[in-house]
Amino acid sequence: MSNLNGAYYGPSIPPPSKSYHRHGRGSSCNPCSCLFGCLCNCIFQIIFTILIVLGVIALVLWLVLRPNKVNFYLTNATLTQFDYSTTNNTLYYDLALNMTIRNPNKRIGIYYDSIEARAMYQGQRFVSQNLERFYQGHKNTSYLHPVFKGQNLVLLGDREKTNYNNEKNLGIYEMEMKLYMRIRLKIGWIKTHKIKPKIECDFKVPLESSGRSVNFEETRCHLDW
Repeated sequence: MSNLNGAYYGPSIPPPSKSYHRHGRGSSCNPCSCLFGCLCNCIFQIIFTILIVLGVIALVLWLVLRPNKVNFYLTNATLTQFDYSTTNNTLYYDLALNMTIRNPNKRIGIYYDSIEARAMYQGQRFVSQNLERFYQGHKNTSYLHPVFKGQNLVLLGDREKTNYNNEKNLGIYEMEMKLYMRIRLKIGWIKTHKIKPKIECDFKVPLESSGRSVNFEETRCHLDW
C-alpha cells in the first residue's frame, strides 16, 4: 500500500469541550435553614458557657465552704408502756427519746423551721409530734427530746400480731422514728430556700417494766435529702 503524504480531507474533528469551574460558589443555602442553624449554634454556645461558669462557681464554693454531712444520733430511748389490745386494736404507749444533731460545718448554719417526729411500729405510725424550731450554729451540737405518750388506733395483721407477741415475751421492741423537716442553710448573710430532708432511725428499745437489764445502743440515723 502506498503511503499517503497529502492533506487529510475527512470530516472535521470537533474541538475538546472545556469545563469551567466557578470559584467562590458553593451549594445554595436556604436563608431560613441557615438562620436556624446559626441560632442553634449560638444557643448551644451560650448554654455551654453557662454550664462552665456554674461549674466553676460550684467548685469555688465547695473549696471555700467544704460542706460536711449533718449527723443525727438517737442516744437514748426509754419505754415504760407498750401494750396492744386486740379487742379494740388500740396501742397504749409511753416512749421518750433523746437525739443529738451535730453540725460539723465551719461556715454553714442551719435554720430548722419545722420538725415533725413520727413514731412507727411495724411500718405503721402510731403517734406524731411537732417539735420546736431552732437555729443551729457552726460546729454545734443540738438536742431533741421527743416524748410520745397516750393511746391510738393501730391495725395490725396476723403476722404483725405474732411479731408483737414475740417481742413482748422478749421484752424488747423494734421501732422506727422518722423526722420530717423543713430547713434553710445560712452561708454568711445568704439564706437558701427551704430544703425538706427526712431522717430515719431504726432502733430496739427494752421495756423497763419487763425487769430485764438491757442497755440501749446508740443508733446513727439515716439522712435522706
